[in-house]
Amino acid sequence: MRSFFNFKNKEKDFFNINLDLDCIPRHIAIIMDGNGRWAKEKRLPRTLGHKAGVETIREIVKECGNLKVKYLTLYAFSTENWKRPKEEVTALMKLLIEYLKSEIEELHMQNVVVRYIGDISRLPSICQKELEKACYKTQNNNGLVLNLALNYGGRDELTHAVKEIARDIKNNNLTVECINETIISNYLYTKDMPDPDIIIRTAGEQRLSNFLLWQCAYSEFWYTDIKWPDFKKYHLRKAIYDYQNRDRRFGGLKQE
Repeated sequence: MRSFFNFKNKEKDFFNINLDLDCIPRHIAIIMDGNGRWAKEKRLPRTLGHKAGVETIREIVKECGNLKVKYLTLYAFSTENWKRPKEEVTALMKLLIEYLKSEIEELHMQNVVVRYIGDISRLPSICQKELEKACYKTQNNNGLVLNLALNYGGRDELTHAVKEIARDIKNNNLTVECINETIISNYLYTKDMPDPDIIIRTAGEQRLSNFLLWQCAYSEFWYTDIKWPDFKKYHLRKAIYDYQNRDRRFGGLKQE
């Protein structure tokens, strides 16, 4: 089933994208980059860039729901982000709390399921509390799964998985011989989710930055110079359009 979408571009009047609604990515992951640079260009504090980024989250979550995307994973705060100035980290934690408090009712009405990946034990207790409340409130929904990566790092995730596997071997719950890719995947934070079909990164950088290192083995990548606060639903649709026009072979050959 095909559907034509018209949407306005700031540089151009209109352009059409023909999306195949039967081939929408099941799992989209986004590295939300460029909030600070967006603010700097406008001579604003970095914290206002992050606030503008929250508005983009609101729009993209809604659009993913409209397009029947099943999983949306947002790289919200990495294990490396603790290196940022204390005042910026504090502001980010406050934004997380504000977002969960202000948006949870709307997310619940949209049938969104809120989840998280990462070690949230290092987050302020109030952040943990609001996050757990949001997860609990939406756990029985069956729409879009909004997966927030918080204090998340791909290497940290793999280290955690190795420790858990070693612990289960020590306790005779697992044998070395039975370890395979499926077993390893089942020890990851994303154990009950499919790998991302496409990973989007904004603001021009072309690297993973320690994001979903195991899961991205066969993900498609889509980069844009658009900074996250300026990323709109038509950019999301453009990424999906490009994804739909790629030849995904997963190491095999194209069927003739």
